[in-house]
Amino acid sequence: MPGTLYLVATPIGNYEDMTFRGVSTLKSADIVIYEERREGERLLRHFAIEKPAETLNEHNEAAASQNILHHLRDGKNVALVSDCGTPVFSDPGQILVGKAIAAGIRVVPVPGASSLMPALTVSGFPIDKFLFYGWLSPKKDRRRAELRQLHGERRTIVLMDTPYRLVPLLRDIAEEFGDSRRICIAFNLTLPDERILYGTAASLHAACASKEMKGEFVIVIEGRMRDRNG
Repeated sequence: MPGTLYLVATPIGNYEDMTFRGVSTLKSADIVIYEERREGERLLRHFAIEKPAETLNEHNEAAASQNILHHLRDGKNVALVSDCGTPVFSDPGQILVGKAIAAGIRVVPVPGASSLMPALTVSGFPIDKFLFYGWLSPKKDRRRAELRQLHGERRTIVLMDTPYRLVPLLRDIAEEFGDSRRICIAFNLTLPDERILYGTAASLHAACASKEMKGEFVIVIEGRMRDRNG
């Protein structure tokens, strides 16, 4: 009988956000699969969990997925975690999940911490409908082109990116969206230096550039429907 693949959400910064079920699942799994060894070992060590572990990340995803599938077919229960938050969502694992489903293997989500929903709820913008656009292109010209396409979007927009691109991204949003659209930045959620910032892209760009802010962030942009300049 094949094993079960568990997708275990982990804290996005504060270990106190780990769920009891998440810890229990990691303890009962035969193998834990993490994204990066250092982060994965730190997580397991914090919760006093000792398990055989392997890595699955953007560099080895195809080969690792096939190897993990063998474990599952051999009857082993596998727990997949990412560096933080919910695995597969903006993280490696989609190939593995697809292969597991195709093979008739049970896939069980173990929900928990996520940066997306807290950022949306604290933004103050309508979230009955929203567009999760995720990561824009790292190349400036293409990123600016993507922002131009998003300019007329009437739903609330959610963007994510690497810590060192916060200031350049705000600069590009300011140049493409102007001062008519409000923005919320959820910065280092759940950590001691957590900050929720509100304003226009231009004002937030100036504030973040002057303070050299660098950390994990989610940007939530007000939809065109609420654009005060029509």
